[in-house]
Amino acid sequence: MAIRATKFTPSVLLSAPRRSPGIPNADGSLVLYTTHVYSFEDHEKTVEIRVLDVKSNESRLVSRHKELSEPNWLDDETVFLLESDTDGTTNVLVGPIDDFDNQHYVAGEIPAPASNFKLKQVKDGYALAFNALAKPNDELYNPDTAAKPHSTGKLYDSIWVRHWDTYKTQNRAAIWYTTIKKDDSSSSEDSKWTLTHLVNALQGTSLESPIPPFGGTDNFDLSSSGLIFVAKDPDLNQALNTKCNVYLISLSSFTQTTPSAPVKVATKSYDGAATSPVFSPDGRSAAFLAMEKNGYEADRNRVFVILDVNQPVAALHWISREDGDGKFWDRSPSGVTWSADSGTLFLTAEDEGKTSLFAAISSANLPGPVTKLTEDGSITDVRPLTPRQLFITKSSLVDNSTYQYLELPSKNVTTISSASRDGSAFGLSPSQVSEIWYRGASSDTKIHAWVVRPSTYNKNDTYPLAFLVHGGPQGAWTDSWSTRWNPAVFAEQGYITICPNPTGSTGYGQAFTDAIHQQWGGLPYEDLVQGFDYIERHMPDVDTSRAVALGASYGGYMMNWIQGHGLGRKFKALVTHDGVFSMAGQLASEELYFPFHDLGGAPTSAGTRKEWARWDPSLHIEEWKTPHLIIHNELDYRLTISEGLAAFNALQTRGVESRFLTFPDENHWVLKPENSMVWHRVVINWINRYVGLPALCKEEDIFTFATPKEEQDAGAEEERS
Repeated sequence: MAIRATKFTPSVLLSAPRRSPGIPNADGSLVLYTTHVYSFEDHEKTVEIRVLDVKSNESRLVSRHKELSEPNWLDDETVFLLESDTDGTTNVLVGPIDDFDNQHYVAGEIPAPASNFKLKQVKDGYALAFNALAKPNDELYNPDTAAKPHSTGKLYDSIWVRHWDTYKTQNRAAIWYTTIKKDDSSSSEDSKWTLTHLVNALQGTSLESPIPPFGGTDNFDLSSSGLIFVAKDPDLNQALNTKCNVYLISLSSFTQTTPSAPVKVATKSYDGAATSPVFSPDGRSAAFLAMEKNGYEADRNRVFVILDVNQPVAALHWISREDGDGKFWDRSPSGVTWSADSGTLFLTAEDEGKTSLFAAISSANLPGPVTKLTEDGSITDVRPLTPRQLFITKSSLVDNSTYQYLELPSKNVTTISSASRDGSAFGLSPSQVSEIWYRGASSDTKIHAWVVRPSTYNKNDTYPLAFLVHGGPQGAWTDSWSTRWNPAVFAEQGYITICPNPTGSTGYGQAFTDAIHQQWGGLPYEDLVQGFDYIERHMPDVDTSRAVALGASYGGYMMNWIQGHGLGRKFKALVTHDGVFSMAGQLASEELYFPFHDLGGAPTSAGTRKEWARWDPSLHIEEWKTPHLIIHNELDYRLTISEGLAAFNALQTRGVESRFLTFPDENHWVLKPENSMVWHRVVINWINRYVGLPALCKEEDIFTFATPKEEQDAGAEEERS
């Protein structure tokens, strides 16, 4: 039996299988992937490793265990998996794809939590690189077996005390390497894959890679002769700088117990963040992304290529100024992948509300123009099979995961139908999604917005407005799936959900992104005012007299700013999630380079203090009148909980109807399934109350986890698959 939703509710969203990018075998006939499903009845996550037979369009189970992760191929018949053990160790499991549960074995044990494995075939097996924490003495760190201190005190002599949701310690992220090869002492039929000696590639250095908290496989790569990685500049304080360096480590073999010293790659005049280092398949070259400006995390990424990794004197810019149509290409790529023949670079980049795939085709070792390869949805993973075929994973506003084959140069796409969790599984349809463009704060600025209507939409009816403002602020609403802020969840409550991308958004050119500098409550706010005016005048199916607005992070800041200004009176209710209340509170943030850049510098002079005060929501609380839900989490070290408490206290002392929701165990996001369910219930109940829509659930059911009857009635029915 398969569950097919008749209405897309938070319960359906949070219970739906979450599928990893697909990992095809050598000829693309089989695809490995992982699915995660959370049961609110059992309060438990189920993890399945599955394999899809592309020809038959049938998926079958490889293994099921909540501690399994990171499947990969050793050959077309053998699977490599990780298993997290109860003592914090990581087991490397190997077994046949057709009978893994009965025939797998432990190829080796890593005595610490390990993740982000990459494999590269070498002559006697595979080279492996992975991530695990290292102690100050360069040995593996296992928090489960480490000695526990008798005091909880922490003492610091400089800023960078904590980051994201964790206090800094002397342990640091490191890249480790090893090999896995067949045991030569046994006959070929009985030989097993075995993990060899583990080596810390960063031993004896002060470097940390991947870069916490979000760095992973996009921060390092391996070839048959070495490693390439990015790390923050060790000579600069990370609270004030984004500068990263790219390093190469040469290895005669991956059994080398003492790695060569890392060699820094020169990127003249580029002193910002760097990411996505990747070797070409032939191992001769490497590419990576780097920004020019230190302290600005949303600067435009440029593509660099090291033509010969054996002579990494300097990296070269690898994009011509023009795209395939002769226009200036000013998108900022977020990922880079080499073609199977090492001749082309494939780039993923936001482009007008989508994350598209581009090809940077070169000749004679010279940069070439950029050609756009995809037009819809958002690409999340790219895997070259042949020089003319790519396997891609993507999503959209109504599809949570789709696998496709992309043929070049025709750009023909083949979707693997049974592997696609298309919108019909959730009661959603692409017909619900549309786009609008309207004039922004200035007459020559066009603002893009996504529109998601209910699946039961009738053009003769009117619907309340859910106006969603994204975070960042240098971010964007894209045609992609989300389990945290999903526009379709609001649409299925009976709203027309509109998600604008105002000044500062990414994917519309770097000048548009940069224009939010020292303009937090200026141009973006005016763009939102113009957007609301456009909706009133041009969208008769939207009842703007029943409008609500919601936002998180910078979107939460904007809710607080709107509350104190004219647009705030247009809404029946507001929702702020982890937003800025007082600009002075940003001095408690960990990444101080961020407010220092966006607000014009540190507030250490009268001039800069004036700029900080210019866009301070707390200076306008005398105008706060609209009912307002405040959400703020205790582990949010980027915007501390005092921001949420201060906003709530201001509302309460002014007598404005308000509520405060907090999660002591969540950071800037709400990630735990039960907490996310509570979040959705509180938020939807709040906004529905003010526009005349029924509550998602009864008040007494908000903190219960057997699905309330209201959601059961609207939720799912069983259907034979």
